Amino acid sequence: MPAPVTIAVLGTGSRGNTFAAYAERFPDRARVVAVADPRTARRDTLADRHAVAPELRFDDWRALAAGPRVADAVVITTPDREHVGPAVELAGQGYHVLLEKPIAPTRAECVDVVRAVERAGVVLAVCHVLRYTPYTAAVRDVVAAGRVGDVVGVEHLEPVGWWHFAHSYVRGNWRDEATSGPSLLTKCSHDLDWLRHIVGRPSVRVSSVGGLHHFTAANRPEGAADRCLDCAVEAACPYSAKRLYLRRLQEFPGRWPLTVVTTDHSEAGVLAALREGPYGRCVYAGGNDVADHQVVTVEFEGGVTATLTMSAFTPMGRRRTRIMGTRGFLEGDGERLTVTDFVTGDAVAVEIPGSGGDAAGGHDGGDFGVMDAFVTAVATGDRSNIRSGPRESLESHLMAFAAEESRRTACAVPVWAD
Repeated sequence: MPAPVTIAVLGTGSRGNTFAAYAERFPDRARVVAVADPRTARRDTLADRHAVAPELRFDDWRALAAGPRVADAVVITTPDREHVGPAVELAGQGYHVLLEKPIAPTRAECVDVVRAVERAGVVLAVCHVLRYTPYTAAVRDVVAAGRVGDVVGVEHLEPVGWWHFAHSYVRGNWRDEATSGPSLLTKCSHDLDWLRHIVGRPSVRVSSVGGLHHFTAANRPEGAADRCLDCAVEAACPYSAKRLYLRRLQEFPGRWPLTVVTTDHSEAGVLAALREGPYGRCVYAGGNDVADHQVVTVEFEGGVTATLTMSAFTPMGRRRTRIMGTRGFLEGDGERLTVTDFVTGDAVAVEIPGSGGDAAGGHDGGDFGVMDAFVTAVATGDRSNIRSGPRESLESHLMAFAAEESRRTACAVPVWAD
């Protein structure tokens, strides 16, 4: 058995901790040996858990890059606008790269990262974790077996959830396009990549409509305060931070999204964070600017079409998909699949073997799935287990940028335009 792959984790937020947990679960396969993060408490918490040496705890990825190579690979889970620097520099130093999506917030930067890893010859795995779930494998198997005939159209819904959107895209790190990116890119590069994976053909052109419909000052209720803890109408507001986070404290202590809000998971700690930090702000007073509802239509090679709807105004749940083919119809919700056969008229449930849910690392096993593929590729040199190579990972981002251009210009936009 080869020695464990050594890993430096850059960014110790929710995603960094998730991927580092793979090394805790499988210490014979991976080992965290270095950590970089400007936040001392979060950096040391993760480093202590993995027994990282004091000299390999860095307050900035540049400090790691300034010294000799200390690991086989890096896991980059820094803020989205801080992906390009470490990805390009450390790939050039010979580190293999696991990169949280999105690759980068602009088209040119995404291209720069892909060219850098190709030039360096290192492994790149972008965290398109939906490709690695048992559910996705079952959908692919149905399509590949011809059970729906030739795919003609796909209808796909990403139900972000009213409170999740408020947490991440109104109050949270992805609220401002200038500092993160458009919500379609930051939330749904997963989904665009998934559609590309299922259809199995290159995308050609994209059109899109949508925008920021609700979370604006114009929709602020009369009497609302700047913070939920001070608000006279908080009890009747669907987006009450007090209700959301105190309920989560009771039901899911120590878990996301509380882990993002504060490291003190007492009631007093949560209330202090809501009093002082961004997660206690009124959703109508935060100045966020990203789309809260958007519809995207993608044309793939051969005329196959897919529509993606991203919406804040749903319960938070798994993606829902309908695939329309010449011989059958598939419908799924991330847990269950049904295929209707046009010859018999029967609707048959499809078994999804090996579904592991959060026990398999989050995203229904996709988080540990992409880590396992990456670690295997680094350890063996065989990249075949990585289900989205650099150019195909780039394609989903190009679709997102084309969709944003279309949304603003009301024109269909080619995906691969220069």
